Amino acid sequence: MIVAATAVLFSSCLISYKFNGASIDYSKTKSISIADFPNNAALVNPNLSSALSEGVRGLYSRQTRLQLLPRGGDMELEGEITDYFLTPMSIAADNLAAETKLTMTVRVRFTNNKAPEENFEKTYSAFQTFSSSLLLTDVQDGLCQTMINEIAESIYNDTVAKW
Repeated sequence: MIVAATAVLFSSCLISYKFNGASIDYSKTKSISIADFPNNAALVNPNLSSALSEGVRGLYSRQTRLQLLPRGGDMELEGEITDYFLTPMSIAADNLAAETKLTMTVRVRFTNNKAPEENFEKTYSAFQTFSSSLLLTDVQDGLCQTMINEIAESIYNDTVAKW
């Protein structure tokens, strides 16, 4: 009797973990469209728009079973790079900046055509610092990739992981 009760108790308490972090009902939501993120920032990095767009698409492609569509998906992501700028940071003994901070800001609009209550518009920002003795052109690609990964993860978490 105790064994039967224990078996019923444990079989009714099923815990499911998803290692990709996505909480998507694939029976209802099958596709996502991710538009290009144009660069509307004053400081223009010619590769930033395509790198961000592909970074976001790649994350959804790797972490979900959603079909990527050019437009009209069950979920839709669009937005733009609104800021990309440098800020001098800590001052060295010679009154020159010892470090520089590179910041990227992206405005995102998310539409869930299957659950409109989840729609939102939000701004994401990331930054990286580097030694002011280096030229931006020498470190820009690596810094941008780190910021793109951070922003893409934040967008992913807010849209499908629900963290």
